[in-house]
Amino acid sequence: MTRRGALLFAAMCVIWRIPYLLIRVAVRELAPVTLVFLRTAIGALILTPVAAYRGELRPLLRHWRPVLAYTAVEVAIPWVLLARAETKLTSSLTGLLIAAVPLVGAVIVTLTGDRERLGGRRWLGLLVGIGGVAAIVGLNLGQINVVALVEIGFVAVGYAVGPIILSRSMSDLPAYGVVAASLLLTGLVYAPFAAANWPSKLPSAHVVESVLGLAIICTALAFLVFFALIAEVGPVRATVITYINPAVAAVLGVTLLSEHLTTGMLVGFALVLTGCVLATGRSPGAVTEP
Repeated sequence: MTRRGALLFAAMCVIWRIPYLLIRVAVRELAPVTLVFLRTAIGALILTPVAAYRGELRPLLRHWRPVLAYTAVEVAIPWVLLARAETKLTSSLTGLLIAAVPLVGAVIVTLTGDRERLGGRRWLGLLVGIGGVAAIVGLNLGQINVVALVEIGFVAVGYAVGPIILSRSMSDLPAYGVVAASLLLTGLVYAPFAAANWPSKLPSAHVVESVLGLAIICTALAFLVFFALIAEVGPVRATVITYINPAVAAVLGVTLLSEHLTTGMLVGFALVLTGCVLATGRSPGAVTEP
């Protein structure tokens, strides 16, 4: 990996795990729907002019169905569920649970007829990963809200389905256009709900900073950096950030919000990480259909 690629990789490892910390701070004073509206609206204001200048919005019109589906499962639904869950869960625990996304993706692509079936190595990875999630949940059962846990489960499914839609139905569409459209559509959907739940007084400085950080750094800048990373190292290497991000989220939550790491979280994350590597890597035992 080049020095530029390494710097982009390191930046993404931090940028896409700061959100859990910032969401946890923001939902202390903002309703989840209001937070999602502000995040997507500000992000759309930044990226939509860029996409329009590059001529990347018009090609989306012919593919409006997959664009809407992608927006729903990758942004609109997961982001509000994530914000709701973080009113009841710590940011570090949320980040570790989201680490199961690659496992969910591996199951989905297999059940939906992916060309490459799961071999023995991948099945082992799934079992180990599921054991890791069970350890995170089971050993922290007294600290986990069941509703929030279900919400995180739906977030994980959405995050896993989104890239599948992107690769199967939208691989030829311009990336900036897809992201800008997703943010713009989500912002429009949540605008009336945000208005109905608008805070009666100006939020604290920490909350304002968190919202701006989510919109500018973790949304607009994050996608720009991620696309640059893909161009530099390729899409396969770029996805390795999935394995590192949860650890960054946990460290930030512990150091900045004084959250506690439990034995279940540490053991579970190690198992989830191992399971993800096994389940998402190319297995010698996997069978590829002609």
